Amino acid sequence: MSRQTHADLKEVINESGIVIQPVYASEDVEASGGWDGIGKPGEFPFTRGIHELMYRQRPWTMRQYAGFGTPEETNERFRYLIANGQTGLNVAFDLPSQVGLDSDDPAALGEVGRVGMAVDTLKDFEIAFEGIDLARITVSLTINGPAVTLIAMYFAMAQKRGYDVRTLRGTAQNDILKEFIGRGTWVFPVEPSIKLVGDTILYCAEYAPLYSPVSVCGYHIRESGATPVQEMAYAFCIARAYIDHVLQRGLGIDEFASRLSFNFDIHGNLFEQVAKFRAARRLWAKLMKEQYHTEDPRSTWMRMIAGGGGGGLTIEQPENNIVRSAYYALISALSGTQTMALCSFDEAYTIPSEKAARISLRTMQILIEEMGLCDTVDPLAGSYYVETLTNQMEERIRATMNAVDQEGGIVRAIAEGRIQNVVSRQAYERLKKLESGEIRKVGMNCYRMEEEEDVQVGFHPFKEEDCATQIKRLEQVHAERDKERVGRLLEQLLADARAGRNVMPAVIESVKAYATVGELTRCFVEAYGKYQEPVCF
Repeated sequence: MSRQTHADLKEVINESGIVIQPVYASEDVEASGGWDGIGKPGEFPFTRGIHELMYRQRPWTMRQYAGFGTPEETNERFRYLIANGQTGLNVAFDLPSQVGLDSDDPAALGEVGRVGMAVDTLKDFEIAFEGIDLARITVSLTINGPAVTLIAMYFAMAQKRGYDVRTLRGTAQNDILKEFIGRGTWVFPVEPSIKLVGDTILYCAEYAPLYSPVSVCGYHIRESGATPVQEMAYAFCIARAYIDHVLQRGLGIDEFASRLSFNFDIHGNLFEQVAKFRAARRLWAKLMKEQYHTEDPRSTWMRMIAGGGGGGLTIEQPENNIVRSAYYALISALSGTQTMALCSFDEAYTIPSEKAARISLRTMQILIEEMGLCDTVDPLAGSYYVETLTNQMEERIRATMNAVDQEGGIVRAIAEGRIQNVVSRQAYERLKKLESGEIRKVGMNCYRMEEEEDVQVGFHPFKEEDCATQIKRLEQVHAERDKERVGRLLEQLLADARAGRNVMPAVIESVKAYATVGELTRCFVEAYGKYQEPVCF
């Protein structure tokens, strides 16, 4: 087919707004920016991956998201996943823990242990990680608003078990700015929230240099309605906001940049997603050199966890989600991720069953053991289509970042609710297109059965007794701890917060004395206040 006849075809535009040609050739790569940015794996600008041999040397870490009910139940699921070949843990916390409430708080009623593990004190961490080798299995903490407290609990638990925190590896999500855009588990106003993130970065740089205190989450921004381009652009703007804050506090860029990481989303067009990650990895390396003049090559690495996004799954015909997640895993591997996690097929309904979690784990293992995804590095490199898309995606991500900068920066845009407004409006428009069938979703608005089969999904039971168990344990901790010591430590924490000092040392001492998540959160609220969400129309 000649290019002259392309006009007769229906125009195809991907979600990032790029017009897709029916055929690509070398001239398309040249017109989009050329071949020079491809490079070699393990070399700047890392388009083809941050390591020279990538999965040929070491497969990606498999880190399924898990946690529910009590610490005992979560420990049981952790052990199950590890026994089935999982190589990292990713901890889900219940909603009260995510917003800094203790299990006995009236506002926590009905939510204790419902969508994640309930955590009140260090005792809960000790139970959840009992029997798990923290030197062999790295742990990611999916926590944001009270992240400073939960990180401190993890460190205190590890120290109590004899681990050297200086050699401890792991990650905390701890990306509060994306919470204002997406999930909404914020507690404190924007500026002090950034300050707390900075406290963790500075503390880890000195005392836990192998730990990653922040995982910047484009994932949740994408799930909230952002395009693939916006997902990467907003995440990079947020990462720069944290970097700028820490630099202003006197830490050198190469003292912490290598421990920043990213959490990204995968659903949608396969080639768009692969190009998104290749482009972003290259752009991040350039930004770190251009703007921050890094000297350590590791400071320019875009280290990431990338897995299937829940936004791509459907309630209708949920077995199709097994197929979708397999493709998401394929995209993740082709994109050069360091860590992979997949949503299980039943997550549109419930907390994953053991069977569903095992299927997701086996999906990743099949890619490693049977599909050849670890045989060679960046197998799509050199494709006219992929390289053209990579160049176009890089250009669009940079342009979106520049637009944010020109309007006063990401912190101001979030504080004023402008980013939230853009993303939520896009989510609404996408929903209308799904409902009308303009965006086709198999089993949802096309290829439906005349009589849909009964959904064969086992619902995870919410157990009221979990709340009673947590409250009983919390009461026992209250009775056994040194109340006067806890009181003194909380007073010191409040004084440090009010004075603008790094609160991590005081938080660690407080949690070692079994101060609760809620008690520490109340100290911060007294010092910083609570965030009032702006409403935009």
